[in-house]
Amino acid sequence: MKFNISARRAAVAALPALAIAFCGLPAALAQSVPDPAQPWNWSEEFVRSQVNQVRAGRNLNPDSWPGGARVAVLLSFDVDNETVQGLRTGEISIGPLSQGQYGARVALPRIVKLMDAEKVPATFFFPAWSLKLAPEQADIINNSGLHEIGVHGWIHELNTSLDAATEARLLRQAMDEIENITGRRPVGYRAPSWNHSPNTLRIVRDMGFLYESSLMHDDRPYELLQDGEATGVVELPVEWILDDAPLFNPLGNRYMNPRDVMQVWTDEFDKAWEEGTMFLLTMHPHVSGHRSRIIALEGLIDHIQAKGDVWFGTHEAAARYVREQAGMD
Repeated sequence: MKFNISARRAAVAALPALAIAFCGLPAALAQSVPDPAQPWNWSEEFVRSQVNQVRAGRNLNPDSWPGGARVAVLLSFDVDNETVQGLRTGEISIGPLSQGQYGARVALPRIVKLMDAEKVPATFFFPAWSLKLAPEQADIINNSGLHEIGVHGWIHELNTSLDAATEARLLRQAMDEIENITGRRPVGYRAPSWNHSPNTLRIVRDMGFLYESSLMHDDRPYELLQDGEATGVVELPVEWILDDAPLFNPLGNRYMNPRDVMQVWTDEFDKAWEEGTMFLLTMHPHVSGHRSRIIALEGLIDHIQAKGDVWFGTHEAAARYVREQAGMD
């Protein structure tokens, strides 16, 4: 992401507010907040309070998955499109926006066609504006009856920079718009940029989500703790290793050949199969939906199916199953 002079000035101006948000405390208590630039001077109580804001609780990995399967495979797509090509930052430029439209116009239909042909269910997380700009995506996803649509924010906003009221308002707006377009209210939440503000989990709980999928405490499903207390929220964890965007960026210094990425994902799956746990992969249509890259997804699916003893499910189906097996309902 570009970091220009105006952005730098804005970032500097925001430092006091960020320090308060970082500590998860209201502005009135700002003077009692330890200096974020000197964590070596923090008290033990303060360190623990920060770490324990959101933490992994009990392991929810079942003894077996539906049908007695050894491993669960959850394929997800964050349908960001134009929202991450300028809309979220206000840096509007025609070229990047065209890359975003490719996601809805070409890539998503190509991906759904593959999923339907292989009879593999998937979960598609939308920032509401991605769906508002191309509502036909909902029918493409829903026509087979295999897939799930979840929520991924309003405009892929940086939720960690927002106050609680604004973050909650935008998520409610997103839920309402997605329900209006798709006919069904999402039950799963994935935070923009895979991060929580000090308020995010409370908002997710207040809105009654079945599951959350933004954090990285484990490879297995688990229950989220908030300030040390069980929340009843199922976390289906993500991981940057299992994300296409960093590794498929041809302008970045981490770029990998799609076939090499496929090998990384294959190795991750094989270990999940060996352990009898869960393999959750995050992709983006505007990234993985290109012709040379979808080869990696095709090859991965072929490998998984050949391995056998696998259950493919949506995130919703997985969350409901682990909740039932753990006696949470």
